[in-house]
Amino acid sequence: MSVLNRFDEIDGYKVQSLIKSNLYTETYRIEDCNSTPYFLKLFIVGKMPSKLVNHATGVVKEIEYSETIRHRNIISHIAHGRFERPDGAYQYYITNYFNGQLLTDKIAVEGRIEEAQALTIFRKILDAVNYLHQLNPVLCHNDLDVSNIIISDTDKGEPVIIDLGHLAPRSSGNVDFDTSDLSPYYHADESRVNIFDEQGDVFSVCAVLYAMLTGRSPWDIRLSDGGTYKDLMNELHSYRKSNPLDVKSLNVSEKVRYILTNGLCPKIYDRIKTVQEIINMLDGSSEESRQESSAQQKQKGNDDPFSSRGGGSSDDPNQINVEVKRGGGNGFQDIAGMQGLKDMLYKQVIFVLKDRELAEQYRLTPPNGMLLYGPPGCGKTFFAEKFAEETGLNFILIKASDLGSSFVHGSQSKISKLFKLAEQNAPVVVCFDEFDALVPDRSSWGGEHQSGEVNEFLSQMNNCSKRGIFIVATSNRPDKIDPAVLRTGRVDKLVYVPMPDFEARKEMFALYLKKRPVSDDIDVAKLAEQTDGYVASDIAYIVNDAAMTAAFARQPISMVHLETSLANTRPSLRKEVMESYDRIRGAMEDCNRANNARVIVSGL
Repeated sequence: MSVLNRFDEIDGYKVQSLIKSNLYTETYRIEDCNSTPYFLKLFIVGKMPSKLVNHATGVVKEIEYSETIRHRNIISHIAHGRFERPDGAYQYYITNYFNGQLLTDKIAVEGRIEEAQALTIFRKILDAVNYLHQLNPVLCHNDLDVSNIIISDTDKGEPVIIDLGHLAPRSSGNVDFDTSDLSPYYHADESRVNIFDEQGDVFSVCAVLYAMLTGRSPWDIRLSDGGTYKDLMNELHSYRKSNPLDVKSLNVSEKVRYILTNGLCPKIYDRIKTVQEIINMLDGSSEESRQESSAQQKQKGNDDPFSSRGGGSSDDPNQINVEVKRGGGNGFQDIAGMQGLKDMLYKQVIFVLKDRELAEQYRLTPPNGMLLYGPPGCGKTFFAEKFAEETGLNFILIKASDLGSSFVHGSQSKISKLFKLAEQNAPVVVCFDEFDALVPDRSSWGGEHQSGEVNEFLSQMNNCSKRGIFIVATSNRPDKIDPAVLRTGRVDKLVYVPMPDFEARKEMFALYLKKRPVSDDIDVAKLAEQTDGYVASDIAYIVNDAAMTAAFARQPISMVHLETSLANTRPSLRKEVMESYDRIRGAMEDCNRANNARVIVSGL
């Protein structure tokens, strides 16, 4: 039985659910008076090993350490306290709640992470670890692996270290934390004799990089069951001595190969000494590359902020960074439900793109593109990307939050240059996210300050399919889009993306749980029944939340985890919001019929 029950109050917060527990700690999800979620870690003082408590202050060391840490890539301490009951004394601390994808799940789903993205995550984790190593006294994390890092949805995809249970000063012989739950694969050989220091963290963070790039931990062998941490480390140490890690065969840059070779060196004396050394390597190389790129651009006299790779100088405050994603991927296999939409696109779009001879034979005239509209959270932008993958076309995503200041309030020339970039990378799907923010209805304005930019959009969108460009726009408020955009020759096809029905929700649970460790008791049909009124993003949140709870407890994801997460997750959309979308859909369908929708063909 847990110490706290649901709806118990502690420090002004209400307990929602128990996430995990062991002999002397329990972790809960809690909420404040505004229903904002947080985590609470509770320590049962009477059952704790004495080495985990600061005897001078009587406070649990983990609480004291966490209170001193302020770094965006490490979970944040919010408050702490203590209380006593007849059954004993308790201490606790509260941290920010995080939502996103555990790095272990991201690797399980994707197989491996591309080098550029892996290095971005790696660099920010290095910053966090380096911050710990610069504190006085120095703190070592001692438990860096892919299950303790989350790619946060709530903080723009930042990687966050989420477990501080093994924080400690340098250890040599006497260790001030429990080693029984550590993963040997991510620890250096000297940890088998209780040496935990900065070089141990160097090894661990490099092991995380290796796992991201390869989809597996370094020296990923089956270890004996039931052994102590020391037993497992001795077993792994023997294997490492006779089986050097193969880094040369990896398809990575020389810089990364050097970091992995010297960061994962089993011998402590030959290993990279500090994370700062790795940071210097990465930043030095980045600076050289930036200066070289800048020099080349000046030599060519090119003032175009775009390049064929979609990059540009970050020193320009008006720079628009556009990534061109090349063809490939799983396409519609990654989308649960929406079968009617998929079938329609196959009949009217995709089969012609894949059979250009047929298109030429029938002299079919292509529309420019389509608008995907409907309630937020139903996967419109994701569908656009998977549509590009299904057709094999390149893909450019334009987000209103990224480009609004430059497009809507900026120069018309940048709009022209965007379409020029698209033409250079044709055939291509250009997806305009939050399209209503880019081309708002001019009749609703009080002035003409945006008319030039919208007019430029209208001009560029005219018959752009002849240049190999297919437009996919997405919007939650299509009624706010300028009507001139939604006509034949610009955005021809208007497609409503509805909330997921029962079958779609069932497929979504199955898809989001795929490649994750799950128990045998999961009933996706029951989960689909319980989530009527939930959108795709709600279901993704429920699964990720359950996965984090299971990962904390080192257990497979179970039905209990999922139903507990569901009980704590409200639907994103209220009933009145959905009723408003029914009205919007009726008006848009009238507009769609007026457009006399046509078939997309070989102009792409």
